[in-house]
Amino acid sequence: MIDKQKSIKEEETAILVGVIQEGQTEAQLTEYLDELSFLTETAGAKTIKRFQQKLSQPDSRTFVGKGKLEEIANYIKGRTVDLLIFDDELTGSQIKNIQEVVKIKTLDRSDLILDIFARRARTAQAKVQVELAQYQYILPRLRGMWSHLERQGAGIGSRGPGETEIETDRRIVKDKISLLRKRLKEIDKQSFTQRKERGEFIRVSLVGYTNVGKSTIMNILSKSDVFAENKLFATLDTTTRKLVYENTPFLLSDTVGFIRKLPHHLVESFKSTLDEVREADILIHVVDISHEQHEDQLGVVNKILQEIGVADKPVITVFNKMDLYAERNFDEWLQEDIKHQILQELNEKWHNITEGNSIFISAKEKQNIEQLRNFILARVREMYTIRYPYKEQLF
Repeated sequence: MIDKQKSIKEEETAILVGVIQEGQTEAQLTEYLDELSFLTETAGAKTIKRFQQKLSQPDSRTFVGKGKLEEIANYIKGRTVDLLIFDDELTGSQIKNIQEVVKIKTLDRSDLILDIFARRARTAQAKVQVELAQYQYILPRLRGMWSHLERQGAGIGSRGPGETEIETDRRIVKDKISLLRKRLKEIDKQSFTQRKERGEFIRVSLVGYTNVGKSTIMNILSKSDVFAENKLFATLDTTTRKLVYENTPFLLSDTVGFIRKLPHHLVESFKSTLDEVREADILIHVVDISHEQHEDQLGVVNKILQEIGVADKPVITVFNKMDLYAERNFDEWLQEDIKHQILQELNEKWHNITEGNSIFISAKEKQNIEQLRNFILARVREMYTIRYPYKEQLF
């Protein structure tokens, strides 16, 4: 992969496009475009306009209708706009057809996510995983994308393999994919050996939607210094720490965050990173309770966990950002007993849904952290007892 930082402009401007498809509401699309705007900001660009259209099914040539595309093109004329970003995945021919009308670089959601991953990759494993996902994304779009890539220059959506002329050949791209898969297998073997060397410790993995506070919780629980910031996909590489609570040792891992419409080829490329989740004994599912769509986000994560075959593992659901929840839902005039009643009902609701395996915290304000530690310790000890039933005293 090329040097990511050199390909980033100061700040690009972007227009976002979303389609309300069958079974969706306008409110849902607004939420989706909010997330796309956050992704755009994470990639280093600024959203200046949004367009949306209601369609029974997307146009096979230009995704949106001809009239809507002309409306977008007319808006761009006379303005400084660098990017047109669609919330759904586009084909190579759709990208080409759209660009012929709007005359600016056009990306889809997957391209944008891959760009962010390319920028955030630090270790050799993450870099290979992202590069493999980039080539897998490009391969079916070769016919439509190469002219697009030749003239797009630097900036968002241009990081990675699409910038050298030699890779316009389909065979070369396929050979590159094969080579990257081989390299990834070698790295996976090393990672497997490292995981194997961890011995018989119970393993706990933090999972959740991106930007819910997993890394912050990791830092508090392990007293370590894991990178954390208020942007999507702050963590790409799995970080594992050995913790000891009351003479009971276990391993705690922080993993890459999930997101709606996570590109399939990206999930496939990051299988080795997700092995940490597969091999975990206990999952800590972190949820941003302050987010309006936290139940949808929780559902997205559960679906991905099901897809990678770990839905049957013991789960502790941690509802984080209670401080922000209170700030957004309680005004200064609300009586304390009403607040208490609302929080109690919220607690009871999720206590019943998770069968008692949930806890509400604020990692930022360090609220209920000691209770969380005790919760984890109890589950870890239970797991040791299940795994080693004939040992009277484990630790």
